[in-house]
Amino acid sequence: MNSTNILSQLVIVLGSAAVVTVVFQALRLPLVLGYVLAGLMIGPHVPVPLVADVHLVHVLSELGVILLMFTIGLELPLSSIARVGLPGAMTALFEVGLVIAIGTLVARLLGFDPVAAVFAGACLGISSTMLVAKAFEELGWKGGFTEVVFAILVFEDLIAIVLLAIVSAVASGAGLDALALAKLLGKLAGFLALMLIGGLLIVPRAIRWVATRARPETLTIGSLLVCFGLAALAAYAGYSVALGAFVGGVLIAESGHGHAVFAKVETLRDVFAAVFFVSVGMTIDPALLADQLIPILVFSVVVLVSKPLGVSIGAFLAGRGVLPAVRSGLSLASIGEFSFVIAGVFGAPDLLAIAVGVCCVTTMASPLFIRNSEPIANWIAHRLPKRLAMFVSFYESWLDRLRTRDKSTWRRHRRTVVVLVLDAAVLVAIIIAGATVGHDALVEAGLDERFAGPIRLAATILLALPFTISMFRRVAVLAKKLAVEVIPGGSVKKGDVDLGRAARRALVVTFELAIALGIIVPIVAVVQPFVPGTTVALLVVALILIIVMRRSIADFEGHVRASSELILELLAQPQAADAHISSQVATILPGFDGTATVAIPPGGAAIGRSLKELDLRARTGATVLAILRGDERMGTPSPSEPLREGDLLALAGSHDAITAATALLAGNATIVAP
Repeated sequence: MNSTNILSQLVIVLGSAAVVTVVFQALRLPLVLGYVLAGLMIGPHVPVPLVADVHLVHVLSELGVILLMFTIGLELPLSSIARVGLPGAMTALFEVGLVIAIGTLVARLLGFDPVAAVFAGACLGISSTMLVAKAFEELGWKGGFTEVVFAILVFEDLIAIVLLAIVSAVASGAGLDALALAKLLGKLAGFLALMLIGGLLIVPRAIRWVATRARPETLTIGSLLVCFGLAALAAYAGYSVALGAFVGGVLIAESGHGHAVFAKVETLRDVFAAVFFVSVGMTIDPALLADQLIPILVFSVVVLVSKPLGVSIGAFLAGRGVLPAVRSGLSLASIGEFSFVIAGVFGAPDLLAIAVGVCCVTTMASPLFIRNSEPIANWIAHRLPKRLAMFVSFYESWLDRLRTRDKSTWRRHRRTVVVLVLDAAVLVAIIIAGATVGHDALVEAGLDERFAGPIRLAATILLALPFTISMFRRVAVLAKKLAVEVIPGGSVKKGDVDLGRAARRALVVTFELAIALGIIVPIVAVVQPFVPGTTVALLVVALILIIVMRRSIADFEGHVRASSELILELLAQPQAADAHISSQVATILPGFDGTATVAIPPGGAAIGRSLKELDLRARTGATVLAILRGDERMGTPSPSEPLREGDLLALAGSHDAITAATALLAGNATIVAP
């Protein structure tokens, strides 16, 4: 192909993308959809005079994938991944696992074969970092819940890299065979270890040397050399080029010059990313989109429901609060570039058409979800049952306290976490091996085929049972240890009343629910293609945990009602306006040490308004435990009770919640901090 032809193809691709995206930008629609539409217009399936060379555009689009993954890696140094921490990782694992499990199940119900169902579920699991970042930028949103969103996206990107490596191997012939997958994962782990360890010894030092001693353009050239060199190495080893490019970005980020390199290659990334999305559009036959309309609509509903639900539950259980959790979930209700890459690896036009259709639907809906996330979150918070709302305030306070503990907390519980993860990994291996290996081996050994299935099942259960029991015991142990970190209970003497028991029990059960779901949901996502019906087992376990949690919350509500009377006694003391109240409450009532008192001053904005009118809990996350009004005492006051000047309110909640409640009650109200 001569240079003139290549240039003419670039003119067609970039010219069509520019024209369509100008229109999309004017209509305030996502540019990704504009690029896909441009590709559809110049593709071979639409009778338009301009038709681009599909093969050439596909080759150029590989550069878009490489640069896209490279820039993601540039923003993810290993220190940044560690700083985002366990809550972001657990939320992302839970949410992605939930979506993949539901997506794979729905695909099977729609008639997809097992391998295609796995790819379909994987296509639905990862949100679009580019789309979310662009939406936040346009709205001018920074800080607050957006930090939660980006923390989840960090780990979603990491999960996507692993997913991409696995599905690439499955598509190349490994299928869903347990031994083949085990070999694949072993080779992948070894390859990543070699690239990371070898790269960390060379790349950061080389980039720092170039950045300080060479010309600026040399830094760009050297960085792109690392990017394309590792992408080529990954391709040579049989993995996706995206994996190598991502690792290259991470290694350069470790040099401390990741942001500088990102600024230099961002424009190049945008150009070739546009070519990539145009390439996706060129492969789509509009007739195929029409044929796949039902799967597109069904999978769109799966994404728009399960992703917000998964993120909201995961973020809340990780201690992010109701409002930030719900807003984070609504912000991640879309799929994007990774879906196209995964569908492209599978190579089936039907699946790519479905991925494009689902992306179009969710990308159109996502900006609406993001813009309206605050009123929707407020609506949900306002309608929480009173008993649950009260517990939520305390739970947010407890998690806030756990996050501020010293770094030795992780060291104290690291062994339990490691053993728990190892138990889960061995359990997954046993289940997959039992589902794919045992039957044929038994038949070949001369056993009657009628007995091979039951014997294989019995053997799998016997092997898996010790690890299952160990896993659940570790979950219980870890939950109890973490709860004791927040609500100590070891000093209670025999025969004494443990006043922290109800609070600690509610927290233990909630931790058990959070940890169990964080472990079981990814397990179900992995084993479901091999063992259909595991989603039902997940629902049963979740239902049992929720029932137990509901009972614990009911016990805790009674404990709060009784404790509010004691808090009123303390408030009635002459030193009630002193900071000693908080220390007294913490001593007498373990679990209530986040309590603070707020006085309603003359002219306060809350005077004459009830707690229901102020919507205090939904808007701030704080709960009013008691009100002292002269000689009148109100424990767990009625929401319709109007506030008066001089009222002394006992509030429970996280530090941020109490600060926000203080500002809402009166701009000049004083808070008695612990």
